[in-house]
Amino acid sequence: MKKYASLAAGLLLLVVGSAAQAEDAKPFVTNKDIDLTMILPPPPANDSAQTKAELGEVLTLQVTRTPEMVASAVADAEENVWRFADVMGPNFTKDKLPKFSAFFDRVVETEGAVVDPAKDVWKRPRPHQLSDLVKPAVKLSSSGSWPSGHATVGTMMGIILADMVPEKRAEIMARAAAYAHNRVVGGIHYPSDVEMGKISGSVIAAVLLNRDDFKAEYEVAKAELRADLGM
Repeated sequence: MKKYASLAAGLLLLVVGSAAQAEDAKPFVTNKDIDLTMILPPPPANDSAQTKAELGEVLTLQVTRTPEMVASAVADAEENVWRFADVMGPNFTKDKLPKFSAFFDRVVETEGAVVDPAKDVWKRPRPHQLSDLVKPAVKLSSSGSWPSGHATVGTMMGIILADMVPEKRAEIMARAAAYAHNRVVGGIHYPSDVEMGKISGSVIAAVLLNRDDFKAEYEVAKAELRADLGM
């Protein structure tokens, strides 16, 4: 029993330590540096033809999505770079890449610091908030729908990761697109939310890649990743 108690205590410390590390991550920039309300157009009105058409797309996916599509959407609800493991290979793991992991924790925090304030300005209702017919397959959210934070961070992660490993650029960016589209598959976003997320992610990534503080951590993370992958 003592053996199992020690093991449980060790696992608890590992989980708590990992959570603390993620909580300590600081964004590289915030909405004070990148104001999406000055870059993106406002969302279409709730009663507009576009929103009605998009609701139709969400509902069509709701009745045509397969169990495999649902499972993929649920898995991609996580906001972390490890969702690219199916492209990057078996050595792409958090325990092998501590510096890379800490770097991408900051990338993820940057998305929230830039996107969340814009969501609060536009307050576009999620599909399930506008129509009772929509039954999301993923965890519900009451934050604004425009733009998609997941599509934003997926695009950011894809661009930055592809910049580190250009040999896999096509596969990485295809995975980023699938990650973003899974928000529509999951019934939690409209297609236009995802498109605005892709634009937001591209803008944020472009800004980050030209900042000296970002580039310093980027180079360390990139070197660790390429060494781990044997590149």
